[in-house]
Amino acid sequence: MANIGYIQVVRHCNHFCGFCSNPTTPYTHDFASMKVLVDDFVERGYFGVILTGGEPTLHPELPKIARYATECGLHVRMITNGWRLSDRKFAKALAEAGLQLVHISIYSIDPEVEAKLRGVEGTLDKAFAAIDNAAEFGIEVNINCVINKLNATHLDANIRYFLRRHPHIRHFVWNNLDPSMGRAEVNQDQFTPRLADFELSLYRALRLLHRSGRSFRVEKVPLCYMTDFAWASTETRKIVKGEERIVHFLDAKQTVRQTDWGHIYSDACQVCSLREICGGLFDRGNAYDPGELYPVFVERDAVVQKIISDPADPSYKLRTLAAWRQDFEARLQQARALPSRPDDEMPPAEMRVQGNLQVGKVTERGQKLYTAKRRSESRKADKLGVKMEHGAKQ
Repeated sequence: MANIGYIQVVRHCNHFCGFCSNPTTPYTHDFASMKVLVDDFVERGYFGVILTGGEPTLHPELPKIARYATECGLHVRMITNGWRLSDRKFAKALAEAGLQLVHISIYSIDPEVEAKLRGVEGTLDKAFAAIDNAAEFGIEVNINCVINKLNATHLDANIRYFLRRHPHIRHFVWNNLDPSMGRAEVNQDQFTPRLADFELSLYRALRLLHRSGRSFRVEKVPLCYMTDFAWASTETRKIVKGEERIVHFLDAKQTVRQTDWGHIYSDACQVCSLREICGGLFDRGNAYDPGELYPVFVERDAVVQKIISDPADPSYKLRTLAAWRQDFEARLQQARALPSRPDDEMPPAEMRVQGNLQVGKVTERGQKLYTAKRRSESRKADKLGVKMEHGAKQ
C-alpha cells in the first residue's frame, strides 16, 4: 500500500487561525528526534512522509530532515501556509534538499476573508509567491483548503481563480473543519459550517476540476454530500484499499496509527448503499448535526472499481472486484470482532502505538518559549475576537 505518514516538526505558527486544531505545545524537535521518526516510516515500508506542524518552515533544520528522508528513499512532502516559501532562497534550499511536493494552504481568494481566517494580513500575496517559487524550482504544488463557515459558499470561486491564474496546479485537497480540538473546539460558532452550507459550492468546485482533467481529494465529508465524486473521498479510498495512516503528533498524544476510518452515522445511514465504504460524519466536538445525513442509493461497486483501477495508484494490487470483495469481507469481519470503544476516548486505545518511540521532548527552554508564545497568542485572540483553546495559559 502507498501509506504516507505525518511528522509534526513544530507546533507553533506565524499565523493565528481561529479554527486551528493543532495549536502550540511545549514539545520541541531537533534533528535527532525527527530522524528517529523518519527511520520508523522506513522500517514500516511507507511510501512517503509529510512534514507538517504548526508551520513546519519555522523549524531551522527543516531542509536537513527533508534531505535525510529523501536519502532514505521516502517521497517527501510538506504542508505549509507558504509565508517562508515566498522567499526564493528558502524555496531553492528545500528543493535542493529533496522536497518533492508542497501542499500550500489557501482558504479563500478573497483577501478580507483570508485575513480573517488567518489572523494575519497579507497572507495571500505570500502564498501566491510561494506557488511561483515552488514551480520555479521543480517542487510540485497542491492546494489545501479547510472548509469552514466563512468560505463555504465560494469554494468554486477559489477554483475558478486557480484555473485562470495558476493553471499548472493539478491537484486540490479539501478538509472539512475538525471541531473537536484546539481553537476549533471553542470557536465553533464562528467557523464550523453546516454540511448543507458547502454542499453546492463544493460540488461546483469538484465538477470544475473534473472537467478540467485535474485530480482532487476530500476529507471529512460524508458521501451523501459528494455522491457524484465518492471515489475522491480520502476516507473512502482508505477504507476500500485497507490503508493506514500514522501521525507523529508533537504533543501528549504522541504516535497515532489509524486504520479505522468510520466515525458518526445516523439511523438513515443503515439503508445507504455506500454505508460500508463511507467514513460518515467526522465530529468529536458535537458541532455537526447527524440529522443532516441521509441515505443514497448508487452502485457501491462502481465507486470501488474507479478506486481500485486508478492508474495513478500503481501500488494497489487487487485490481478485480472479485479479489477486492474477498479481501474487503475479511477485513469487515475482523473489524466487527473488535470491542466497542467509548465515544469520548481520543485517540482510541487501539490507535496508540506502544513502544519506546518518543515524539519530541519537553525541555526547560521549550517550556519558556511555550509560555511566551501563549501570552502573545492570548493578545492576538483578544484582538481578533476568538477564544483560546481549553487549557491554554493566557
